[in-house]
Amino acid sequence: MAHGVCELLWIRRLLTKLGFKPEKPMELHYDNKSAIDIAHNPVQHDRTKHVEVDIHFIKEKIEKKIIRLPFVKLEDQLADILTKVVCGRVFHDSLTKLGIGDIYAPTGG
Repeated sequence: MAHGVCELLWIRRLLTKLGFKPEKPMELHYDNKSAIDIAHNPVQHDRTKHVEVDIHFIKEKIEKKIIRLPFVKLEDQLADILTKVVCGRVFHDSLTKLGIGDIYAPTGG
């Protein structure tokens, strides 16, 4: 999640330099509710000791309204078709959501 936030900050800085300063928080869609909850309220316990710096970095960006962390259901996570083995239904649903049609269909011309 911290790496994703860093990428969003880079994109935000680039857009600002190009004259398109984002007016709303940028969204990092995430499919892990526990990680989102910890980022919003970093309670120090055994599960988070090794990520303490990342948690505070992310929480700071959330509090400054630079980023938002909306939850995405696992089946709606489009990046999964690029990083994991998914069933055929999920694969074809994701292609449809990405606007990718049947590559074997004849074209209109």
